[in-house]
Amino acid sequence: MINLKYILVFSILLIPLISISQNNNKMIKTEKEWKATLDEMSFQVLRNSYTERPFTGEYNLHFEKGAYNCKGCNQKLFESNNKYESNCGWPSFDQAIEGRITYVKDYSHNMFRIEVKCSKCDGHLGHVFNDGPKETTGKRYCINSAALSFKN
Repeated sequence: MINLKYILVFSILLIPLISISQNNNKMIKTEKEWKATLDEMSFQVLRNSYTERPFTGEYNLHFEKGAYNCKGCNQKLFESNNKYESNCGWPSFDQAIEGRITYVKDYSHNMFRIEVKCSKCDGHLGHVFNDGPKETTGKRYCINSAALSFKN
């Protein structure tokens, strides 16, 4: 018969190991490694939370079928069927693929927003707002083209 005391001790020891193994999916690179793999604008957006100028991004008016991936780590973030024209100047999506986005409170520029980051590489993508299409999710993921790559 298994002693409950041993099960409790084993469980307490196992919990930190489970947490560590779940974080193994994170991509960690040095600044030099990021600069070697990203163009200048993508580096500034993904690593320094810059924002590209509105209406200038490659994917603003792009509506092919496929998926939008993080340009930093290639993790799939958005499906093309969730992209819509919001007239805000950046690619807009009404939902992200579950578990692929990290949400961070952002108080920069004297306002409160919710920053969205790639859950794998922590790259800055943009922000999410509650002014999206009411007939779907009501969300508008306002994303920098420089943070994305497209696969069809």
